[in-house]
Amino acid sequence: MAIQVGDKIPSMKLKIVTPEGQGEASTDEIFSGRKVVLFAVPGAFTPLCSAQHLPGYIEKAAEFEARGVDAVLCLSVNDAFVMEAWARDRGAGSSVTLVADGSAEFTTAVGLGFDASDFGMGTRSQRYALIAEDGVVTHLAVEQPRQFDVSGADAILAAL
Repeated sequence: MAIQVGDKIPSMKLKIVTPEGQGEASTDEIFSGRKVVLFAVPGAFTPLCSAQHLPGYIEKAAEFEARGVDAVLCLSVNDAFVMEAWARDRGAGSSVTLVADGSAEFTTAVGLGFDASDFGMGTRSQRYALIAEDGVVTHLAVEQPRQFDVSGADAILAAL
C-alpha cells in the first residue's frame, strides 16, 4: 500500500547529491524537525523530467524557501553517479538536493514504484510530490501515468 497523508516517512539511509558531491543521510536527519518537499521522477535525463519537472523546482527554489520549506529533494531510481551528472547538467546547485534511489528501496518502502520494463527501465518511481513536516506526510500528489498535472513546482507551491 502506498504511503498516505498522516504517515511517517520510512526511516532509512539515502544517497544524496549536493554541490559538494555524493553523500549519505538518513531520512530521520533530512525530515526531522523540518518542512521538506520531496518530488520523484521516473528517471534522470528523461524528457519530461529534465525539461520541466526538475527545472520547475530549481526555478522556484526561492519561493519554496519563502514559504518555510527547509529542503527540496528530487528522487529517482538511478545511481548516485547519474544523479550527480544530472544535477550538474540541470544546474541544481544548492536549490534542490538530488536523491539516488538506485535499488528502489525508498520507492518500494513508500509503495510508489512501477514496472517500466516495457520501456527498458526496470523498476522506477511513479511521478509524485509530497510535503512532509517533521517526518509526517501532510500532502501527497501522485500523477496518473504519463501525466504532469499535480506534482510540479507550481502545484506544490499552491498546496503549501
